[in-house]
Amino acid sequence: MVIPALIFIFVFMYIPMYGVLMAFQEYDIFKGITDSTWVGVKHFADFFNDPEFSRIMRNTIVISLLKLVIGFPAPILLALMLNEVRHMLFKRIIQTISYLPHFLSWVIVSGFVMSMLSTDNGSLNMLLERLNLIDEPINFLAVPEYFWAILITAGVWKEIGFATIVYLAAIANVDPSLYESASIDGAGRLKQIFLITVPSIAPVITIFLILQIGSILNAGFEDILLLAPNPALRDVSDVIDTYVYRIGVLNARYSYAAAVGLFKAVISVGLLTIANAIARRLGTSLW
Repeated sequence: MVIPALIFIFVFMYIPMYGVLMAFQEYDIFKGITDSTWVGVKHFADFFNDPEFSRIMRNTIVISLLKLVIGFPAPILLALMLNEVRHMLFKRIIQTISYLPHFLSWVIVSGFVMSMLSTDNGSLNMLLERLNLIDEPINFLAVPEYFWAILITAGVWKEIGFATIVYLAAIANVDPSLYESASIDGAGRLKQIFLITVPSIAPVITIFLILQIGSILNAGFEDILLLAPNPALRDVSDVIDTYVYRIGVLNARYSYAAAVGLFKAVISVGLLTIANAIARRLGTSLW
């Protein structure tokens, strides 16, 4: 049963690693990897010296940190709250509603966000106008100061429900006798959450936190590309993935894009290793 999965991983994950050689070449689509000219680390130096480098790294790190600080604890809090709900029908309804956005593509989600924030009968602008908070509609998706908040909010709304599945499963494995003992000792529901539930699921939280730190440079691609079509937002929306798409795919600079992608991968592996080493000292790690 494992063989098809191993074949899939080998074919689509390991064989394409041969293409990393493009990062050290001036790749020619007609000559191929074997006959293209070697240029060493030229493309890496070009990327570091690119005037856009600091802006791209700033956006990538800031957006990733915002997703980590806001998006990571959100499903944990939702799982803890759902675990306290005793009305099963209401709990199932909330779970279903929160899970559904995960199965929608970013094309649909971005269309929904754009419609809601539209200056032409957008629900948010209509609400703000009726509350007399604004005098005329605001084009939120054209104002750089609002983009990060819109991006993070849309991402949390889309993924919060599905991410709670793992945490609810971990909570379900907590020994009920612990809650009974705590209740006898006079601990209320809030104390039971902080003294029993959270410590019990701490290993699961740690593992996911390590993975999240390892992907700190994965600020996003589809969500940013679809929510920031306006060139006015490029100063706050351009991250490594969108930069690689623009340079590598649209401008056909394949070697340069491969070098940028390899740089991102190396940094991600380094961060993952450091995070795992720290977690291992605390008692829980991936390896």
